[in-house]
Amino acid sequence: MTKRFLNQLLDEASRPFRPGGHFAYHYARGKLSSDSIFREILKRGLFTAPGRYLDLGCGQGSLFAWLLAARQLYEAGHWPKDWPAAPKPLLLHGIELMQKDVDRAALAFGAHHPIVRIEQGDMTTADFGHADVITILDALHYFDHARQTDVIRRIRAALPPGGLFLTRVGDASAGLPYHLCNWVDHAVTFIRGHRLPRLYCRTLADWVALLESHGFTVETDPMNEGKPFANVMLVCRVPG
Repeated sequence: MTKRFLNQLLDEASRPFRPGGHFAYHYARGKLSSDSIFREILKRGLFTAPGRYLDLGCGQGSLFAWLLAARQLYEAGHWPKDWPAAPKPLLLHGIELMQKDVDRAALAFGAHHPIVRIEQGDMTTADFGHADVITILDALHYFDHARQTDVIRRIRAALPPGGLFLTRVGDASAGLPYHLCNWVDHAVTFIRGHRLPRLYCRTLADWVALLESHGFTVETDPMNEGKPFANVMLVCRVPG
């Protein structure tokens, strides 16, 4: 049941990207099928429902397509019985640095989608407004430590009591798996059209200490699904 359901969910979440062409469609499909964090968000019921969701560094909006498809299947009665209810987004707000990704998102969701709003911007300076859930998946290490600290401070200010900040980072203390993770990160970044960045990483202990210093409670969970990497999901909550 779960495998068949995940294939159906993948089909529904990938479909909006067909108008954007071969790259948009296959990039979304590849990312959503191979990256376990998308499944874990649903399986664990991490996102509040209903809620306002902000994705920083959202790319072409693959996470939003996944959440919308999940809600559609849930409301149609096609949902694993042992999973929590699907997230119910009230607003899906994305901020993305690359205009090409924003353009692909516009083709996928349309200019007047009732709840999806993806805009070009830099998360280090953009206004976050207010949200119930904020995500940064694999992007915090693209800017220096001072700006990392400022972004986390502003994320905390944008969340209410009980709010969630979900992120994934590389553990710089993990040795070879960490270096493999960085190599893949450089390759994917290059394919997406970014210049190859300098990465500003931290050890897992340093990431947790930084987040806790801004008032979050932090749960850590390796998120590699059998791959020899050093990715860790951080589930950061504002005490309610």
